Amino acid sequence: MVGDNEMACEVRGLKKTFRLKNETLDVLKGVDVVFKTGERVALLGASGSGKSTFLHILGTLDAPTGGEILYFGKKAPFKDDRALSIFRNRNIGFVFQFHHLIPELSAVENVMLPLQIFGKTEFEARDRAIYLLTKVGVEHRADHTPGELSGGEQQRVAVARAVALKPALILADEPTGNLDVHNGRKILDLLLQLNQEEKSTLVVATHNVEVSNALDRKLEMEDGVFHEV
Repeated sequence: MVGDNEMACEVRGLKKTFRLKNETLDVLKGVDVVFKTGERVALLGASGSGKSTFLHILGTLDAPTGGEILYFGKKAPFKDDRALSIFRNRNIGFVFQFHHLIPELSAVENVMLPLQIFGKTEFEARDRAIYLLTKVGVEHRADHTPGELSGGEQQRVAVARAVALKPALILADEPTGNLDVHNGRKILDLLLQLNQEEKSTLVVATHNVEVSNALDRKLEMEDGVFHEV
């Protein structure tokens, strides 16, 4: 694990343009931002401002039109799909507004999946998955499929899956947006606890004032770039 003051991620001149039928839409217009190891950052801005687009590129789920991203001083292999998939699996955890659990798999199998992709044995993967489900308070639902879980339980499983491989970077896109206040607070507390324990960098796109106020730093997107709040 790198030191607390080191850069987990450096974004330089990041651009993203979408080409429509008769026009182009410039969503990101040269974003420059640095995220330090262990830092907790809120991404703010109006709906459609580009927060989610930025988060997806930061998580290597989409490629930028221009600029570059350095993760611990090294560029992500955006042009090599296999290398990019391996990099993402080992270094980045995602928590979305919609949990995106695999409906045919049980809770424990959903959490085991990234571990098995990484190469862990079934025993190792299950042991780690049960540990995490216990940590997020849903171990008693381990053998239930997502359809048998409440919204709050599903999101807890999604959080457990996101941190299964102890990623250096945890990205969350409106993680409490589909939950009531009580369950939303639990998810926030859980993310903050995991951030503290694992020294991971936590970046959260949110409209929720309580969520943003609980984080160390706020960046607001306006006209395709971020400004410190």
